[in-house]
Amino acid sequence: MAASTSTGGFRVLAAGAGAESPGSGDVPEGGQPAAPGDLRSVLVTSVLSLEPLDLDLFRGRHYWVPVTRRLFGGQIVGQALVAAAKAVSEDVHAHSLHCYFVRAGDPTVPVLYQVERTRTGKSFSVRSVKAVQHGKPILICQASFQQSQESPVQHQFTMPTVLPPEELRTQEELIQKYLQDPNLVEKYRLGLNKILAQEVPVEIKPVNPLEILCQLPQEPKQLFWVRARGYIGECDMKLHCCVAAYISDYAFLGTALLPHRQHPVKFMVSLDHSMWFHAPFRADHWMLYECESPWAGGCRGLVHGRLWRRDGVLAVTCAQEGVIRVEQSPAESKL
Repeated sequence: MAASTSTGGFRVLAAGAGAESPGSGDVPEGGQPAAPGDLRSVLVTSVLSLEPLDLDLFRGRHYWVPVTRRLFGGQIVGQALVAAAKAVSEDVHAHSLHCYFVRAGDPTVPVLYQVERTRTGKSFSVRSVKAVQHGKPILICQASFQQSQESPVQHQFTMPTVLPPEELRTQEELIQKYLQDPNLVEKYRLGLNKILAQEVPVEIKPVNPLEILCQLPQEPKQLFWVRARGYIGECDMKLHCCVAAYISDYAFLGTALLPHRQHPVKFMVSLDHSMWFHAPFRADHWMLYECESPWAGGCRGLVHGRLWRRDGVLAVTCAQEGVIRVEQSPAESKL
């Protein structure tokens, strides 16, 4: 099982904490950077850069570890897709992945990724990836790749109408705003400062920021503008898919907690994670992440997500289920 960032209380702010990377805001949409070598995203140069050990065997290291001290699920999914993409030809693109988190990741040791070339067909190819630590799998992933094909059968939902990212505050700016409140409880102040000190390679701008001290139930929906920090540029689309896989796990499962904010969270981890890639996109450009939770029960929560390009094209669809355990009052307890 992988760590997941909650949206209850100040935990949602962990999604965008961290210092600004050099040049992360210096590349206009569709433009070219002044010095690409100096503006590469840390997600490409560090997090998603796997060390080849043998044929279809890779080692991945860690850049950011959440306060839970378990490996971030998005990192494991993103690295697994990198490993799978290294075992296919350049003329195919990733169209889906399906992952199960089976054990918590240990942040003190690297992760080994073992790739199996399950099938190579004319149109579709499947690669199976097992992420291993201490001789046991922590994640099992199936990734599918497709040759580009045209089809008259096309449709999509309509992108929500929201404020553009230029008119919204970053998570770091929101944290600074909360810290200026003289009435902020000390435990929240300590938590926010700890989050602010972390270096997270993703920028997030909430469309409707949550009030951290409010415990009123809310509709299980969230909207974020998201992008990788730094410049990635025009490159193999599979790399942008790997970055999107990393980004997609931020604050995702916490959407299921919004109607239940009165319950302190004891334990929350993701069980599985699926993605479908629909159209080309740039993971270092702002995309709108639309998250909603249609169901929760049985100590589990289900969340759906859609990543929209700024021009209204639906680029990626995501789904995740996770374990959610909260503190119950004596009247609610079944014991």
